[in-house]
Amino acid sequence: MSMESSGELVGKPDWSRARRAWEDWWQRKGLALFVTAPRETPLFAADAPDSADLRTRWLDPDHRVRRHLHTVANTFYGGVAYPMFDTQIGPGSLGLFLGCGGELAETTVWYEPVITDPDHCPALSFRPEGYWWERHVEVMDEAVRRAEGRYLVSIPDLIENLDTLAQLRGPQEVLYDIVDRPAWVERAIWEINDAFKACYDLLWERVRDRWGGSCWSAFQVWGVGKVAKVQCDICCAISPAAFRRFVQPALADQCAWLDRSIFHLDGTQAMPQLDNLLSIEALDAIEWTPQAGIPGGGAPEWYELYRRVLSAGKSVQAIGVGYDEVLPLLDATGPDGMLIMTSAPSEQAARDLLNRVGWRTL
Repeated sequence: MSMESSGELVGKPDWSRARRAWEDWWQRKGLALFVTAPRETPLFAADAPDSADLRTRWLDPDHRVRRHLHTVANTFYGGVAYPMFDTQIGPGSLGLFLGCGGELAETTVWYEPVITDPDHCPALSFRPEGYWWERHVEVMDEAVRRAEGRYLVSIPDLIENLDTLAQLRGPQEVLYDIVDRPAWVERAIWEINDAFKACYDLLWERVRDRWGGSCWSAFQVWGVGKVAKVQCDICCAISPAAFRRFVQPALADQCAWLDRSIFHLDGTQAMPQLDNLLSIEALDAIEWTPQAGIPGGGAPEWYELYRRVLSAGKSVQAIGVGYDEVLPLLDATGPDGMLIMTSAPSEQAARDLLNRVGWRTL
């Protein structure tokens, strides 16, 4: 029986079980353990491409697919982990599609604001055309063409709401605009919300999988239907009241429009917004990213945060959890609604951990 007909992915014989675990996790039922490790024996032959310049590494579809295939061939994907081709060209593709400039860097893309005069700025609208749209589509289409059941292809990290407006206008400028031009900020956020939906629909049609699901570039979440990570990193610079006025209405609408949504809570400076986030009924989950210089996602310092999110009826994604931190974390929170992202030093160590949490490996 082929992998196509069996409903599995090449090298992931328990993918059907993993899909069920993903869906249970979105419903706050059961544990979703995402564990990767170096594979003992390569799954197939796939040489790593030669080193290349920035443009090639980011924008050349063949180079990116070959680099990804090398990773897939040499990685064990345990539990709910799965091979995903990451289509992102920097964190904030929607801003590029709406007109801001982009400068490629080693690990990110730096953005150049384009709105200099909000009082005479035309309405923001998405059109599937232009340099950055074409580059994204080229990478996505080539990844889909060469997948052959070996991996899934993600939707890029679009970003939205006030973060995208800050990308287009400039972070400091948009904070002044909240005071000086509040009506324009509100209107622009809703225009960005409409642009997100229009853009998402076109991209989703390109990459949705044969199980009716999709996956998101950032944090590798998978689910049935339209899935996205949503965020507002600039919320650390505004009050909870300003969040409720400017960010929350469009964010709640976006979550209701999506089938599965998870909010990226970025650093302790964003904690004052947690009550606002937990009040959004359509938001399914919270992902927590501790900032640099403080304990990682598996540390005991965050147990109470995870319990608070779970008690509010949301699922949790804990990232950067050390291999030895997984079981103590589960003892503290319980398994239901927990998505734990970790890596193991070896394939056997990954299998041992999975067996200890009741996931029989194949």
